Amino acid sequence: MAEMLHKNDYIPESLHRTFQRSGLVTDNVLACARELSWANQALKEKLAHYDPQDSVHTLLTHTQAVESRVQHCADDLRALNAALAHELAERSLLEERLYLSEKQSDKHRYLAFHDATTGLPNRALFNDRLERALAQARRHQRPFAVMFLDLNNFKSINDALGHSAGDTVLRMVAQALQACVRREDTVSRAGGDEFLCLLMEVPNMAAVGRVANSMISRIAQASTATGLDAPVTISIGSAICPQDGVTIEAILQKADLAMYQAKSTGISHWHPHRSADSTRGHLDMALRTNGSSGMYDPLLPAKDTHPTDNRTA
Repeated sequence: MAEMLHKNDYIPESLHRTFQRSGLVTDNVLACARELSWANQALKEKLAHYDPQDSVHTLLTHTQAVESRVQHCADDLRALNAALAHELAERSLLEERLYLSEKQSDKHRYLAFHDATTGLPNRALFNDRLERALAQARRHQRPFAVMFLDLNNFKSINDALGHSAGDTVLRMVAQALQACVRREDTVSRAGGDEFLCLLMEVPNMAAVGRVANSMISRIAQASTATGLDAPVTISIGSAICPQDGVTIEAILQKADLAMYQAKSTGISHWHPHRSADSTRGHLDMALRTNGSSGMYDPLLPAKDTHPTDNRTA
């Protein structure tokens, strides 16, 4: 039985004692078997050369004694097997509890860094990957882009169709966004109807625009397929490191400002960050905070709304 366990497995003290008992019982059984064999052989010799002066009573008595010892060993073996069964059952139960505990811990770790509705990385995990991208950009001069995405009419969908339909739309958008990026990129749900996207090693803003236009197209197609009365539209703003900033705060802020410029069109639109966006964007946000509607024409020239440069993989 001991050989059945891996040499590195932990053996509880109670099970170790049971194995010791098993060895002792095995030795007793073997000794009894040898004595019984000797008694039987001697009995055969006495019967073959029967001597009236020499009784076989002694041999029979010895045989009965050996039989009694064998019976005692059998009882010990039954008790030993019961003890082993109990120990193995306890071990199996402990292993099952450990597995469930580890599985629960894995689930908690997953939920700590992923959005429960869409399964996308949450803001905490996105920020961690963004910090790594920034460190890589500084060390190896590898630019990256951040996209800030916002659904334009999500609240009306929630109000008209309910939160269940809203969750379906969020999952649909998440799948559409993920289909447009590579494995090394990250799509995250920032919260509510907002998403973030980290694009690694992008050559220029035109390449980012190609991804953005692909996202707009896929979301429009998926929206049509779901049969929603009102199509889902999305506003996308983007910024590139290091051109638009060399800190996480600067990159996120400029992508956010660019998104608000895109949102001012009221339709699905992508807007890259421009240097003039910062001033106009802050003014726009301040006006909206004060209850006014600061609406500005998008700063993106028409020729840039559909970039043709291919994004390198």
